[in-house]
Amino acid sequence: MAKNTLSKSSEPQSAMAALMAKHQSSIVTLKKGESVKGKLTKLTPNEILVDLGAKTEASIMEKDKNILRTILAMFKVGDTVEVNVLNPESDLGQPIVSLRRYLGNIAWKKLEELQKSREQIEVTISEVGKAGYVVATSFGISGFLPQSHTSFSNTQDNMLGQKINVSVLETSRDDNKVIFSQKTKMNEEEFDKAAKQFKMGQKIEVTVSNITPFGLFVSLGSVEGFIHISEVSWDKVDDLASMFVQGQKIEAVIIRFDKESMRINLSIRKLTVDPFEKLIESLAIDKKVSGTVVSVEDAGVTLSLDNGAEGFIKKEKIPPLTAYIVGQEVMVTVSEHDKRKHRIGLTPVLKEKPIGYR
Repeated sequence: MAKNTLSKSSEPQSAMAALMAKHQSSIVTLKKGESVKGKLTKLTPNEILVDLGAKTEASIMEKDKNILRTILAMFKVGDTVEVNVLNPESDLGQPIVSLRRYLGNIAWKKLEELQKSREQIEVTISEVGKAGYVVATSFGISGFLPQSHTSFSNTQDNMLGQKINVSVLETSRDDNKVIFSQKTKMNEEEFDKAAKQFKMGQKIEVTVSNITPFGLFVSLGSVEGFIHISEVSWDKVDDLASMFVQGQKIEAVIIRFDKESMRINLSIRKLTVDPFEKLIESLAIDKKVSGTVVSVEDAGVTLSLDNGAEGFIKKEKIPPLTAYIVGQEVMVTVSEHDKRKHRIGLTPVLKEKPIGYR
């Protein structure tokens, strides 16, 4: 009789033990660095909690106030999110997690979709610079709005903090780069239609819309144009801002239709004859000339020739055991006209051929 009583009383204990074991096995074990999905259970400026199936709810820790504001604006209690585990168990016994990576994935996907749809969004101007503006989106990513893609003047410093509508022009998550525009970007069909009124080599008057360290953005009416700094002059140009002003009308010649950026590339220097062509008239191939050494580098020796042209002796053309010093007068033979680099290829004039020289 006692045996049967003991057997019956042990049944509830076995069931309880099985239930506890099942509960413990269902508890998620978190690892640092892993991504886990869970549901938001609390969402306030002071505390954000998410249920990941662990022993206790995890706390979402974001020190960046912009990210915190984005979280509060984008989500609500009950939403499923994916967090990155920073600490499986803090000193208080609570997992610490972050939503930063998840927000980034959402934001970049949204930007790529906006770029394809060409839909406009509202952004806030957070910084003002000479070349343009840094603008912030409502979903946590900032980008650059070039002056050439605005509908207002860059002299308006009071634009700081203002909200404007823009479209996404370019995105690159690898480079963490976003370019915005207030102008509607043309598609290829629209660009082809607008470009039909122009032709290669055409001389045209354009208006400077923006000046950057690397070139001039210009307006051709319905199409945007660009003049790279190397196409401004045959001489070296260091500061475009000292040469041009916004709104200035200049003449240039069309050199390329760039379908990738939907721009027409132009040149100012090609309106005039390349002075290098004049220089090489007196420097025929195989002619012997005199030059003065102006620099000695690993790649070779640079010389100034009598007519003002720049000459260069490549390292492999310099005889063994021969050294040059700045200011030295050297007799050389013209071996090449390098029109791209605007310099003359030279070889030294040898009194006798050294052993091993080719």
